[in-house]
Amino acid sequence: MVAPPDNDVLWAHALRFQHNGSPALCGVSVGVRQGEILAVTGPRGSGKTTLLQCLAGLVPVQRGEVWFNSTPVHTMGSLRRERLRRDRFGWIDPVPLLVPELNVWENAALPLLLRGTGRRRAKTAALEWLERLDIGGCAHKRPDELVSAERQRLTVARALAACPTVLFADEPTATLHRSDGAQVLRTLTAAARSHGITVVLATLHPDVAALADRTVSLLDGRRVTTLQLPPVPETEGRAACSLSA
Repeated sequence: MVAPPDNDVLWAHALRFQHNGSPALCGVSVGVRQGEILAVTGPRGSGKTTLLQCLAGLVPVQRGEVWFNSTPVHTMGSLRRERLRRDRFGWIDPVPLLVPELNVWENAALPLLLRGTGRRRAKTAALEWLERLDIGGCAHKRPDELVSAERQRLTVARALAACPTVLFADEPTATLHRSDGAQVLRTLTAAARSHGITVVLATLHPDVAALADRTVSLLDGRRVTTLQLPPVPETEGRAACSLSA
């Protein structure tokens, strides 16, 4: 093992990962400082989502090391990784994954409730973020009553309401139009900076990467020092500033 730097809240060394025998990460190392917003850039298929999943403990590391606050994540079993994600991490998927039996504010409050936070306190935090993301009026609706953009805003509110130490954002504005996506990204980055939340997001868009403090580029599962990304055409129903899968 290699000792992680003291000033990195999240640190990975020589990560290697394969999907069904196909290399996804080939010796990637990266460190993220407390309160930093890090953009992971690269074309689709470059390994961005796999890197985020390894850093967040969503998948067990096949080779290499992942450390969170000097604690080795790569040696944890599935239950310990699950507790770590519940208590310290947040995750935003490109497609909203919501509980249909719960209403909007209950979905937003779910991570807090699972931690054992009192229902009143969890509801207050959830409603605050729903209001900040302009869907406070939907608090008592069910997810299937929302349009696609509202469901994605709910996913972002759910991640921020829990005030995680590290927030992983995998295409958080994928279902939003340009103006909606820009507003959500501004809310997300402003919240991260004001609350000291570390953010790791993946993107193939330079305008999204520009919101970050620092950028790490991947190509074919490897870190590269320079990367020229092609322009991505905007398609109907998706934001031009969406994040790559």
